[in-house]
Amino acid sequence: MTAIERSRTVAVVGAGTMGQGIAQVALAAGHRVLIQDVDQARARAGRDAVLERVERLVAKGRLDRDEAEAMAGRIGAAHALAELADAALVIEAIVEDPAVKRDLFTALEKVVAPDALLATNTSSLSVTELAGALEHPGRFVGLHFFNPAPLLPLVEVVSGFATDPAAAERAYATMSAWGKSPVRCADTPGFIVNRIARPFYAEALAVYEERGADPATIDAVLRESGGFRMGPFELTDLIGQDVNEAVTRSVWESFFRSPKFLPSLAQRRLVQSGRLGRKSGQGWYAYGPEAGASLPHTAGPEEAPAAVTVVGDLGPAAALTALMAEAGIEVTEVASGGPYVQLPGEGQLVLADGKTAIEFDDVVYFDLALDYRGATRIALSACEDTSERTLAEAIGLFQRLGKQVSVIGDVPGMIVARTVAMLIDLTADAVARGVATAEDIDTAMRLGVNYPLGPGEWHDRLGRDWAYDLLHHLDERIPGGRYAPSLALYRSGYQAGPEGGAE
Repeated sequence: MTAIERSRTVAVVGAGTMGQGIAQVALAAGHRVLIQDVDQARARAGRDAVLERVERLVAKGRLDRDEAEAMAGRIGAAHALAELADAALVIEAIVEDPAVKRDLFTALEKVVAPDALLATNTSSLSVTELAGALEHPGRFVGLHFFNPAPLLPLVEVVSGFATDPAAAERAYATMSAWGKSPVRCADTPGFIVNRIARPFYAEALAVYEERGADPATIDAVLRESGGFRMGPFELTDLIGQDVNEAVTRSVWESFFRSPKFLPSLAQRRLVQSGRLGRKSGQGWYAYGPEAGASLPHTAGPEEAPAAVTVVGDLGPAAALTALMAEAGIEVTEVASGGPYVQLPGEGQLVLADGKTAIEFDDVVYFDLALDYRGATRIALSACEDTSERTLAEAIGLFQRLGKQVSVIGDVPGMIVARTVAMLIDLTADAVARGVATAEDIDTAMRLGVNYPLGPGEWHDRLGRDWAYDLLHHLDERIPGGRYAPSLALYRSGYQAGPEGGAE
């Protein structure tokens, strides 16, 4: 299926920030563009704002003057929907109210040509529901751009229950022709990004509510060990606590209150108190000239052990063996048993596996890292029964490797490990249900929310049964269904070969 011809008109209904951004993208792709709004002055202001952005690109040397003038001649403002009659594609970017959107598309259907595509930029409403009142719902699709639309490459192309496959493919081809990175997605609550991303926020909030660590420490561990661009507490402060909580609640309700998407009471209280993040001057953190920095917990200096024994295959943490040797720690390797690092004081250092330190004699858990060589911080988890010597040796070992160390509570799965495991599980389930391909989900999470790896890439790197095992252990310790591994994740362990499997 070919993209919409550049000679055809593209209309954007809604002259706000997102509408302006989408209009700019279509304009840069060579289309004639009309911005329509019920407020004619607002439509003109939206057109002028796009042209101001074009002028800024010229000033920065990113666009030549001739092209800017050509673009200025191809954009207009429309007041009445009737002015959009020759549009080949109409994209709606108005208020997130299903009734208002349905009324708009019912009116548009009477105006545009039979071959025109109708699209919604909704981030949370059902594409199927919005198309439900149309006489020809087959040409209706979701085109979920991410803000700012001219800069962020991802577009979720969402097919509703009645969407014609040819219409979805034409929309996909058009987004590709516009220089975007489109991904295909079935109409599901949250689509790809807002569905799969829930554990990134939810697990951080769960660790906080379990009094495992404070927000600054959780953020630092996910950034400096997990490789995420921002921590969830600072990110939700940027998004707005009310906005993030509303999306979480919407997805939870849409999935019939599944425990997998359970909202956080702590976040609810934050919203109720008016602490909405940067826009209100206070969220998880304080903002403004008088606000002090919130620092993560960082352990004081400890002496590194002179020698350790690595028992068994450390799996995702196998790089630590070479790192310890390079740091001057004598390493003895024992092939069978484990996996753990035996410390001189008889304590053991174990990679987070969904269990707790209190269950064992003198164990310190350490968290998952995207790259143990490049990580600048490692989280350790101990209980009240862990000996002071064992904890000190564990801290000193990672400090010798050049890492800052954050000691958190005895939280099963810790921070990075449980977050990644849940991302993998939701992805496996979404793929099995036909929401999107694993490749498209990876693309969406990397481009839409800047994850260091897509969940499928994490899954391949960590081993096909790693996430299942960790979640199975978590489910035993925190029952209720939230951590119960999906059937799809269970099956994936057996796809690795005759020796695969999850027990």
